[in-house]
Amino acid sequence: MSNYKELLKNINTFIFDYDGVLTDGSVITPNSGEAYRVSNVKDGYALQLAIKKGYNVAIISGSKGNGMMHRLKSLQITDIFLGVENKLEIYNDYLKNKSLESSNVLFMGDDIPDYEIMTKAGLPTCPSDAAEEIKNVAKYISHSSGGKGCARDVIEQVMKIQGKWMNDDAYHW
Repeated sequence: MSNYKELLKNINTFIFDYDGVLTDGSVITPNSGEAYRVSNVKDGYALQLAIKKGYNVAIISGSKGNGMMHRLKSLQITDIFLGVENKLEIYNDYLKNKSLESSNVLFMGDDIPDYEIMTKAGLPTCPSDAAEEIKNVAKYISHSSGGKGCARDVIEQVMKIQGKWMNDDAYHW
């Protein structure tokens, strides 16, 4: 895992799972049935900045919900795949449709449904509280847990090594 930093310079695409990565995995379900999730504002800042800087940003999640869609769209994310049964199929289609190479993709997942993509992505990463099976295939394990800044961690590392962090446009949403 020590040489994952060499891979950061080649990343042009970030793909994230939602629950357990952009949230802590907790779901509150009131009587209305719409699940409530808590997300991290620092993750959100980094996601929108990555888009502003020209990176591809996608979400591939088995979960779905109006709140999730609203949050992601508010961050200007347009490549959103929710309610996905076969994540690897969506991943492969996404790369093909965007003419992307796996070697340029940083993927962050946290649990067994992410395993297949973890084995294909150029830089598979995970939050500190990911399942052991996911940690075993990750080339980088964030110091932050899901929903607590792990997405910010990896986006910031890539942008810093590529000289795109803390430029003039970083000070504005």
